[in-house]
Amino acid sequence: MSITSSNKSEMREKTFRICRDYLNGIWKMIAPQEMVLKQVSGGMSNFLYYCALPPMAKPKQGEPSRVLVRFYGQIHGEGALEALLTESVIFTLLSERKLGPKLHGVFPGGRLEEFIPARPLKTKELVDPEISSIIAEKMAQIHSLDVPISKEPTWLWDTMNRWMSNMKVTLAAQPTHQIVDNDFIEKDVSSAMRSILSWKLDSEMDWMKTYLTQLRSPVVFCHNVCINISFLKGFTKVNDLQEGNILIRESAVTREEKLVIIDFEYCSYNYRGFDVANHFCEWMYDYTFDKYPKFSYNPAAMPSVEQQLYFIRYYLETVQREMGIDDSHKNPIMNTIDAGPQNELRLLREAECYMLASHFFWGLWAVVNAPVSSIPFGYWEYAEARFAAYFEHKQNLLRKYGEVIEENV
Repeated sequence: MSITSSNKSEMREKTFRICRDYLNGIWKMIAPQEMVLKQVSGGMSNFLYYCALPPMAKPKQGEPSRVLVRFYGQIHGEGALEALLTESVIFTLLSERKLGPKLHGVFPGGRLEEFIPARPLKTKELVDPEISSIIAEKMAQIHSLDVPISKEPTWLWDTMNRWMSNMKVTLAAQPTHQIVDNDFIEKDVSSAMRSILSWKLDSEMDWMKTYLTQLRSPVVFCHNVCINISFLKGFTKVNDLQEGNILIRESAVTREEKLVIIDFEYCSYNYRGFDVANHFCEWMYDYTFDKYPKFSYNPAAMPSVEQQLYFIRYYLETVQREMGIDDSHKNPIMNTIDAGPQNELRLLREAECYMLASHFFWGLWAVVNAPVSSIPFGYWEYAEARFAAYFEHKQNLLRKYGEVIEENV
Protein backbone atom coordinates (compact mmCIF):
# COMPACT_ATOMS: atom_id res chain seq x y z
CA MET A 1 0.00 0.00 0.00
CA SER A 2 1.42 3.36 -1.01
CA ILE A 3 1.68 5.80 1.86
CA THR A 4 1.13 8.78 -0.38
CA SER A 5 -2.25 7.46 -1.59
CA SER A 6 -3.53 6.16 1.77
CA ASN A 7 -6.57 7.88 3.16
CA LYS A 8 -6.85 8.78 6.82
CA SER A 9 -8.70 5.60 7.73
CA GLU A 10 -6.09 3.38 6.11
CA MET A 11 -3.25 5.29 7.76
CA ARG A 12 -4.92 4.99 11.15
CA GLU A 13 -5.20 1.22 10.70
CA LYS A 14 -1.60 0.99 9.51
CA THR A 15 -0.06 3.04 12.32
CA PHE A 16 -2.25 1.39 14.95
CA ARG A 17 -1.21 -2.09 13.79
CA ILE A 18 2.46 -1.10 14.05
CA CYS A 19 2.02 0.37 17.54
CA ARG A 20 0.01 -2.64 18.71
CA ASP A 21 2.49 -5.21 17.38
CA TYR A 22 5.70 -3.48 18.43
CA LEU A 23 4.69 -1.81 21.70
CA ASN A 24 2.33 -4.51 22.96
CA GLY A 25 0.96 -4.12 26.51
CA ILE A 26 -1.73 -1.47 26.85
CA TRP A 27 -1.53 -0.76 23.10
CA LYS A 28 -3.19 -4.15 22.46
CA MET A 29 -6.16 -3.20 24.63
CA ILE A 30 -7.38 -0.17 22.69
CA ALA A 31 -9.26 0.07 19.39
CA PRO A 32 -7.81 1.81 16.31
CA GLN A 33 -10.36 4.62 16.50
CA GLU A 34 -9.36 5.35 20.12
CA MET A 35 -5.72 6.06 19.28
CA VAL A 36 -4.77 9.73 18.91
CA LEU A 37 -3.21 10.20 15.46
CA LYS A 38 -1.67 13.37 14.02
CA GLN A 39 0.55 13.85 10.99
CA VAL A 40 3.68 15.75 11.97
CA SER A 41 5.32 16.07 8.56
CA GLY A 42 5.20 14.60 5.09
CA GLY A 43 7.23 14.74 1.92
CA MET A 44 9.18 12.69 -0.57
CA SER A 45 11.64 11.36 2.00
CA ASN A 46 9.75 10.91 5.27
CA PHE A 47 6.25 10.72 6.71
CA LEU A 48 6.07 11.23 10.46
CA TYR A 49 3.02 10.48 12.60
CA TYR A 50 2.31 11.16 16.27
CA CYS A 51 0.44 8.30 17.94
CA ALA A 52 -0.85 8.40 21.51
CA LEU A 53 -3.00 6.37 23.86
CA PRO A 54 -6.43 7.79 24.71
CA PRO A 55 -6.66 9.59 28.10
CA MET A 56 -8.45 6.68 29.79
CA ALA A 57 -5.74 4.15 28.86
CA LYS A 58 -3.11 3.91 31.59
CA PRO A 59 0.23 2.39 30.52
CA LYS A 60 2.24 0.26 32.92
CA GLN A 61 5.71 1.33 33.99
CA GLY A 62 8.04 1.30 31.00
CA GLU A 63 5.27 1.39 28.40
CA PRO A 64 5.21 4.54 26.25
CA SER A 65 1.95 6.47 26.14
CA ARG A 66 2.89 8.26 22.89
CA VAL A 67 5.34 7.57 20.09
CA LEU A 68 6.37 8.69 16.62
CA VAL A 69 5.92 6.41 13.62
CA ARG A 70 8.26 7.23 10.75
CA PHE A 71 7.73 5.93 7.21
CA TYR A 72 10.63 6.33 4.81
CA GLY A 73 8.63 7.24 1.69
CA GLN A 74 10.23 6.98 -1.74
CA ILE A 75 13.81 5.80 -2.03
CA HIS A 76 15.39 6.94 -5.27
CA GLY A 77 18.45 8.68 -6.59
CA GLU A 78 22.11 7.87 -6.40
CA GLY A 79 23.15 6.65 -2.96
CA ALA A 80 19.64 7.04 -1.47
CA LEU A 81 19.40 3.48 -0.15
CA GLU A 82 22.93 3.63 1.26
CA ALA A 83 22.13 6.92 2.99
CA LEU A 84 18.96 5.45 4.49
CA LEU A 85 20.78 2.39 5.82
CA THR A 86 23.53 4.58 7.26
CA GLU A 87 21.03 6.86 8.98
CA SER A 88 19.22 3.85 10.44
CA VAL A 89 22.47 2.42 11.85
CA ILE A 90 23.34 5.80 13.35
CA PHE A 91 19.90 6.28 14.89
CA THR A 92 20.05 2.82 16.46
CA LEU A 93 23.55 3.32 17.86
CA LEU A 94 22.82 6.76 19.32
CA SER A 95 19.61 5.41 20.82
CA GLU A 96 21.54 2.62 22.54
CA ARG A 97 24.10 5.11 23.84
CA LYS A 98 21.28 7.35 25.13
CA LEU A 99 22.43 10.21 22.90
CA GLY A 100 19.20 10.38 20.92
CA PRO A 101 15.54 9.34 21.09
CA LYS A 102 14.81 5.75 22.08
CA LEU A 103 14.19 3.29 19.25
CA HIS A 104 11.00 1.34 19.97
CA GLY A 105 11.04 -0.79 16.84
CA VAL A 106 12.09 -1.24 13.23
CA PHE A 107 9.60 -2.44 10.62
CA PRO A 108 9.81 -2.81 6.82
CA GLY A 109 9.71 0.74 5.48
CA GLY A 110 10.10 2.63 8.71
CA ARG A 111 10.69 2.75 12.45
CA LEU A 112 9.00 3.51 15.75
CA GLU A 113 10.63 6.30 17.79
CA GLU A 114 10.34 7.81 21.24
CA PHE A 115 8.21 10.93 21.41
CA ILE A 116 9.98 13.63 23.40
CA PRO A 117 7.73 16.35 24.88
CA ALA A 118 10.06 19.24 24.27
CA ARG A 119 10.65 22.31 22.14
CA PRO A 120 13.50 23.38 19.85
CA LEU A 121 16.29 25.36 21.42
CA LYS A 122 16.11 29.09 20.67
CA THR A 123 19.07 31.06 19.37
CA LYS A 124 18.98 33.44 22.34
CA GLU A 125 19.37 30.45 24.69
CA LEU A 126 22.74 29.46 23.26
CA VAL A 127 24.40 32.16 25.38
CA ASP A 128 23.23 30.46 28.59
CA PRO A 129 26.37 28.93 30.16
CA GLU A 130 24.52 25.80 31.29
CA ILE A 131 23.03 25.23 27.82
CA SER A 132 26.40 25.89 26.19
CA SER A 133 28.18 23.40 28.44
CA ILE A 134 25.56 20.69 27.86
CA ILE A 135 25.81 21.12 24.08
CA ALA A 136 29.61 20.86 24.38
CA GLU A 137 29.26 17.64 26.37
CA LYS A 138 26.75 16.13 23.92
CA MET A 139 28.94 17.04 20.97
CA ALA A 140 32.00 15.52 22.63
CA GLN A 141 30.10 12.32 23.36
CA ILE A 142 29.07 12.02 19.72
CA HIS A 143 32.58 12.84 18.47
CA SER A 144 34.02 10.16 20.75
CA LEU A 145 31.97 7.36 19.17
CA ASP A 146 33.37 4.70 16.87
CA VAL A 147 30.52 4.21 14.38
CA PRO A 148 30.50 1.31 11.85
CA ILE A 149 30.38 3.49 8.74
CA SER A 150 33.06 4.82 6.39
CA LYS A 151 35.71 6.75 8.29
CA GLU A 152 36.84 8.75 5.26
CA PRO A 153 36.05 12.49 5.66
CA THR A 154 34.60 12.88 2.17
CA TRP A 155 31.09 13.97 3.11
CA LEU A 156 31.74 17.71 3.41
CA TRP A 157 33.49 18.23 0.09
CA ASP A 158 31.40 15.66 -1.81
CA THR A 159 28.20 17.33 -0.63
CA MET A 160 29.40 20.82 -1.54
CA ASN A 161 30.63 19.65 -4.95
CA ARG A 162 27.24 18.10 -5.65
CA TRP A 163 25.43 21.23 -4.51
CA MET A 164 27.77 23.39 -6.55
CA SER A 165 26.75 21.50 -9.70
CA ASN A 166 23.08 21.80 -8.75
CA MET A 167 23.51 25.50 -8.04
CA LYS A 168 24.66 26.22 -11.58
CA VAL A 169 21.50 24.62 -12.95
CA THR A 170 19.37 26.45 -10.40
CA LEU A 171 20.82 29.87 -11.18
CA ALA A 172 20.38 29.34 -14.91
CA ALA A 173 16.71 28.39 -14.59
CA GLN A 174 15.53 30.40 -11.58
CA PRO A 175 13.06 33.27 -12.23
CA THR A 176 13.96 36.59 -10.64
CA HIS A 177 10.70 36.67 -8.65
CA GLN A 178 9.41 34.03 -6.25
CA ILE A 179 6.57 33.44 -3.82
CA VAL A 180 7.90 34.18 -0.36
CA ASP A 181 5.06 33.39 2.03
CA ASN A 182 1.71 31.69 2.42
CA ASP A 183 -0.09 34.82 1.21
CA PHE A 184 1.54 34.34 -2.21
CA ILE A 185 3.42 37.62 -2.04
CA GLU A 186 6.13 37.87 -4.69
CA LYS A 187 9.62 39.10 -3.89
CA ASP A 188 12.30 40.26 -6.28
CA VAL A 189 15.30 38.04 -5.59
CA SER A 190 17.38 39.28 -8.53
CA SER A 191 19.70 41.33 -6.29
CA ALA A 192 20.64 38.30 -4.20
CA MET A 193 21.05 36.21 -7.34
CA ARG A 194 23.34 38.81 -8.92
CA SER A 195 25.50 38.88 -5.81
CA ILE A 196 25.84 35.10 -5.82
CA LEU A 197 26.63 35.03 -9.53
CA SER A 198 29.31 37.69 -9.07
CA TRP A 199 31.31 35.47 -6.70
CA LYS A 200 33.59 32.89 -8.30
CA LEU A 201 32.42 30.14 -5.99
CA ASP A 202 34.06 27.25 -7.89
CA SER A 203 37.58 28.56 -7.44
CA GLU A 204 36.69 29.86 -3.97
CA MET A 205 35.79 26.37 -2.80
CA ASP A 206 39.08 24.99 -4.17
CA TRP A 207 40.98 27.67 -2.26
CA MET A 208 39.02 26.98 0.94
CA LYS A 209 39.72 23.24 0.79
CA THR A 210 43.45 23.84 0.41
CA TYR A 211 43.43 26.42 3.19
CA LEU A 212 41.53 24.27 5.70
CA THR A 213 43.54 21.13 4.96
CA GLN A 214 46.52 22.83 6.61
CA LEU A 215 44.76 22.61 9.97
CA ARG A 216 44.76 18.80 10.12
CA SER A 217 41.57 18.88 12.13
CA PRO A 218 40.89 15.44 13.65
CA VAL A 219 38.35 13.32 11.79
CA VAL A 220 35.51 12.36 14.13
CA PHE A 221 31.90 11.24 13.91
CA CYS A 222 29.97 14.50 13.44
CA HIS A 223 26.33 15.55 13.61
CA ASN A 224 27.06 18.10 10.83
CA VAL A 225 23.78 20.01 11.08
CA CYS A 226 23.60 23.52 12.50
CA ILE A 227 22.56 23.28 16.09
CA ASN A 228 19.42 25.39 15.85
CA ILE A 229 18.12 25.43 12.28
CA SER A 230 14.49 24.38 12.66
CA PHE A 231 13.60 25.17 9.05
CA LEU A 232 16.05 22.68 7.52
CA LYS A 233 13.34 20.21 6.63
CA GLY A 234 10.42 22.31 7.75
CA PHE A 235 8.44 21.85 10.92
CA THR A 236 4.84 21.34 11.87
CA LYS A 237 3.52 21.87 15.39
CA VAL A 238 1.63 19.09 17.15
CA ASN A 239 0.87 20.60 20.57
CA ASP A 240 4.40 20.83 22.02
CA LEU A 241 6.07 18.90 19.19
CA GLN A 242 8.27 20.48 16.55
CA GLU A 243 11.01 19.16 14.35
CA GLY A 244 14.32 20.76 15.15
CA ASN A 245 17.84 19.51 15.81
CA ILE A 246 18.21 20.02 19.55
CA LEU A 247 15.22 19.75 21.83
CA ILE A 248 15.04 21.16 25.34
CA ARG A 249 12.98 19.40 27.99
CA GLU A 250 11.37 21.97 30.26
CA SER A 251 10.54 19.27 32.83
CA ALA A 252 13.94 17.55 32.83
CA VAL A 253 14.95 16.12 36.20
CA THR A 254 18.68 15.75 35.52
CA ARG A 255 21.21 17.84 33.63
CA GLU A 256 21.79 14.98 31.19
CA GLU A 257 18.09 14.85 30.26
CA LYS A 258 17.75 18.58 29.60
CA LEU A 259 18.83 18.50 25.93
CA VAL A 260 18.14 15.83 23.34
CA ILE A 261 19.76 15.74 19.91
CA ILE A 262 17.67 14.52 16.97
CA ASP A 263 17.88 14.45 13.14
CA PHE A 264 20.83 12.27 12.20
CA GLU A 265 20.51 12.10 8.42
CA TYR A 266 23.50 14.43 7.87
CA CYS A 267 25.78 12.52 10.27
CA SER A 268 29.11 11.30 8.92
CA TYR A 269 32.79 11.23 9.71
CA ASN A 270 34.00 14.77 9.19
CA TYR A 271 36.46 17.32 10.51
CA ARG A 272 35.98 18.20 14.16
CA GLY A 273 36.39 21.90 13.44
CA PHE A 274 33.34 21.93 11.18
CA ASP A 275 30.90 20.78 13.87
CA VAL A 276 32.23 23.24 16.45
CA ALA A 277 32.31 26.08 13.91
CA ASN A 278 28.70 25.34 12.93
CA HIS A 279 27.64 25.75 16.51
CA PHE A 280 29.45 29.05 16.98
CA CYS A 281 28.02 30.41 13.72
CA GLU A 282 24.50 29.60 14.89
CA TRP A 283 24.79 32.15 17.68
CA MET A 284 24.48 34.83 14.98
CA TYR A 285 21.36 33.56 13.17
CA ASP A 286 17.83 33.71 14.52
CA TYR A 287 15.18 31.78 12.58
CA THR A 288 12.18 32.89 14.65
CA PHE A 289 11.97 36.26 12.84
CA ASP A 290 8.30 36.87 11.94
CA LYS A 291 8.73 38.93 8.80
CA TYR A 292 10.35 38.06 5.49
CA PRO A 293 13.05 36.80 5.00
CA LYS A 294 12.17 34.90 8.21
CA PHE A 295 15.65 35.13 9.71
CA SER A 296 17.90 37.76 11.21
CA TYR A 297 21.68 37.96 11.24
CA ASN A 298 23.56 39.65 14.07
CA PRO A 299 27.36 39.37 13.74
CA ALA A 300 27.71 41.03 17.16
CA ALA A 301 26.15 37.89 18.67
CA MET A 302 29.19 35.84 17.67
CA PRO A 303 30.46 34.13 20.85
CA SER A 304 33.43 35.91 22.36
CA VAL A 305 36.78 34.16 22.72
CA GLU A 306 35.95 33.62 26.40
CA GLN A 307 32.59 32.05 25.53
CA GLN A 308 34.19 29.84 22.90
CA LEU A 309 36.87 28.68 25.32
CA TYR A 310 34.20 27.96 27.93
CA PHE A 311 32.50 25.65 25.41
CA ILE A 312 35.81 24.11 24.31
CA ARG A 313 36.91 23.32 27.87
CA TYR A 314 33.71 21.40 28.57
CA TYR A 315 34.11 19.65 25.22
CA LEU A 316 37.70 18.53 25.88
CA GLU A 317 37.00 17.53 29.49
CA THR A 318 34.10 15.38 28.28
CA VAL A 319 36.26 13.74 25.62
CA GLN A 320 38.79 12.74 28.28
CA ARG A 321 36.05 11.47 30.56
CA GLU A 322 34.40 9.46 27.77
CA MET A 323 37.65 7.81 26.71
CA GLY A 324 38.35 6.86 30.31
CA ILE A 325 34.98 5.18 30.85
CA ASP A 326 34.91 2.61 28.04
CA ASP A 327 36.97 2.66 24.87
CA SER A 328 35.27 -0.31 23.16
CA HIS A 329 32.92 1.94 21.19
CA LYS A 330 35.07 5.06 21.05
CA ASN A 331 37.04 6.75 18.29
CA PRO A 332 40.71 5.90 19.03
CA ILE A 333 41.94 9.25 17.63
CA MET A 334 40.27 10.94 20.61
CA ASN A 335 42.82 9.25 22.91
CA THR A 336 45.40 11.73 21.60
CA ILE A 337 43.38 14.75 22.74
CA ASP A 338 43.74 16.16 26.24
CA ALA A 339 42.19 19.14 28.00
CA GLY A 340 45.39 21.17 28.20
CA PRO A 341 45.73 24.81 27.09
CA GLN A 342 47.47 23.86 23.83
CA ASN A 343 44.53 21.73 22.68
CA GLU A 344 42.10 24.42 23.78
CA LEU A 345 43.82 26.94 21.52
CA ARG A 346 44.13 24.42 18.71
CA LEU A 347 40.39 23.71 18.72
CA LEU A 348 39.67 27.42 19.03
CA ARG A 349 41.62 28.03 15.83
CA GLU A 350 40.04 25.05 14.07
CA ALA A 351 36.59 26.44 14.78
CA GLU A 352 37.64 29.94 13.75
CA CYS A 353 38.89 28.71 10.38
CA TYR A 354 36.14 26.16 9.71
CA MET A 355 33.56 28.92 10.02
CA LEU A 356 34.48 29.47 6.38
CA ALA A 357 33.16 26.01 5.53
CA SER A 358 30.03 26.52 7.63
CA HIS A 359 29.10 29.76 5.84
CA PHE A 360 29.90 28.28 2.43
CA PHE A 361 28.05 25.01 3.08
CA TRP A 362 24.80 26.64 4.19
CA GLY A 363 25.04 29.21 1.42
CA LEU A 364 25.07 26.41 -1.15
CA TRP A 365 22.34 24.58 0.73
CA ALA A 366 20.07 27.62 0.56
CA VAL A 367 20.55 28.08 -3.20
CA VAL A 368 19.72 24.47 -4.09
CA ASN A 369 16.68 24.50 -1.79
CA ALA A 370 15.31 27.85 -2.98
CA PRO A 371 13.41 26.53 -6.04
CA VAL A 372 12.14 23.29 -4.50
CA SER A 373 11.17 24.07 -0.90
CA SER A 374 7.58 24.93 0.02
CA ILE A 375 8.68 26.54 3.30
CA PRO A 376 8.15 30.33 3.33
CA PHE A 377 11.73 31.36 3.92
CA GLY A 378 14.13 33.81 2.24
CA TYR A 379 16.50 31.20 0.84
CA TRP A 380 18.14 33.61 -1.62
CA GLU A 381 18.65 36.25 1.03
CA TYR A 382 20.00 33.62 3.40
CA ALA A 383 22.43 32.36 0.76
CA GLU A 384 23.59 35.91 0.08
CA ALA A 385 24.06 36.54 3.83
CA ARG A 386 26.08 33.35 4.36
CA PHE A 387 28.34 33.92 1.35
CA ALA A 388 28.87 37.56 2.35
CA ALA A 389 29.79 36.37 5.85
CA TYR A 390 32.18 33.86 4.28
CA PHE A 391 34.08 36.52 2.33
CA GLU A 392 34.22 38.89 5.30
CA HIS A 393 35.52 36.11 7.55
CA LYS A 394 38.05 35.08 4.92
CA GLN A 395 39.55 38.56 4.88
CA ASN A 396 39.75 38.55 8.68
CA LEU A 397 41.56 35.20 8.67
CA LEU A 398 44.02 36.27 5.98
CA ARG A 399 44.85 39.41 7.93
CA LYS A 400 45.39 37.33 11.05
CA TYR A 401 47.17 34.23 9.71
CA GLY A 402 48.01 34.86 6.07
CA GLU A 403 47.73 32.16 3.41
CA VAL A 404 49.80 29.68 5.41
CA ILE A 405 48.54 28.59 8.82
CA GLU A 406 51.37 27.62 11.14
CA GLU A 407 50.93 24.10 12.52
CA ASN A 408 51.85 25.06 16.07
CA VAL A 409 49.57 27.38 17.99
